[in-house]
Amino acid sequence: MSARPQPVLREMAEASLRLFPRPELDLLLAFCSAGVCPASVLELAGQQCDWGSLIRLASHHGLVPTLYQGLAASGVAPSGALNELRASFDAHARQALWLTGELHRILDCLASRGIAALPYKGPALAELLYGNVTHRQFSDLDILVHRSDVPRAKETLRSLGYAAGLDLTPAEERAYLASGYEYTFDSVHGRNLVELQWQVLPRFYSVDFDMEAMFRRAATVSGGGREIRTLGTQDLLLVLCAHAAKHVWLQLSWLRDIADLARSREFNWESVHRQAQELGITRILAVTFFLAQQFFGAKLPPEAAKAFSADPRTAALGQEIAGIIVRGEEYSTVSPAYFRLMLRLRERRRDRARFLLRLAFTPSVSEWRATRLPAWLFPLYRMVRIARLIGRLGFSRPENEP
Repeated sequence: MSARPQPVLREMAEASLRLFPRPELDLLLAFCSAGVCPASVLELAGQQCDWGSLIRLASHHGLVPTLYQGLAASGVAPSGALNELRASFDAHARQALWLTGELHRILDCLASRGIAALPYKGPALAELLYGNVTHRQFSDLDILVHRSDVPRAKETLRSLGYAAGLDLTPAEERAYLASGYEYTFDSVHGRNLVELQWQVLPRFYSVDFDMEAMFRRAATVSGGGREIRTLGTQDLLLVLCAHAAKHVWLQLSWLRDIADLARSREFNWESVHRQAQELGITRILAVTFFLAQQFFGAKLPPEAAKAFSADPRTAALGQEIAGIIVRGEEYSTVSPAYFRLMLRLRERRRDRARFLLRLAFTPSVSEWRATRLPAWLFPLYRMVRIARLIGRLGFSRPENEP
């Protein structure tokens, strides 16, 4: 796989077929990439597209709105496939509009109780990038609050009919607020509809965003007929890259969002690079931009490309991950292979050391559930954590088992 910018029009379509030899993926990428003719891609693919597979692929990668709008305008799809896709898009649009209304309801209630909140991704990102909440596929609401406000924010969501997915003891909750990053909430309308977050990633990842500074740098976006405070664009770019890396970039919509954000907004790339260095995620950003270039033809300004291409491991990691995405492989986030990859994505030894130490010595909900200890023995959960990790890495259970 080449790291050079992809060509345009028919040349780009031909290059796409060499890089991603699946007609359905070729066509999906064609609708997401500027300057590519879907009809040319379909012609080069030999008219072998399985339309049902294409729709399932778009759903898996969070690109149903993009595919529907492209196919409806291009006329290359048979009517049966277009009708099936329209039904999927309509269901998504109804959900997006309902979630947007829920976001406004939640934000109003939080504000009435003096709780500062920053929604990001979901409707806020859809409005920022695409100007319409139905033009980006999402299924939940991500809302950042200050850690000190989490108990009151949880109670606010309960008053609105939501139930937390975790039921923790006071000791567990104190530990979870220090080491975790989110509570998920269910309602009668579905599971995991709201993610209440006080950090971007769990502590063991050792990417310590300054949440107070992010709240101070918050920006405003117009969404659903009202103004919403959300992350500033530079913070948003870094957060989206960290989130995509956490999930091994397995959903192409994440890369497309990052590519569109980088293209549509003015950035001080020197400042972006400096902040990435401070966080220890320069390699993560470099791999993200490598993948965005490969899949969507995204290009960075020369000064940014130079800063993020200095790491000689970027291309090899990017090629490896691109292969995982293309093959549609499942990637267990509790497997040794996953943790090894997370280590390889960090450029500094001290970050890798902190990752390993925090991973080894930070008990999680799984330890609290696996062994019930009285409150006065709560510190011993570190030993439980170590014992379970040894068992997991010692081939005593299947790799995918948590």
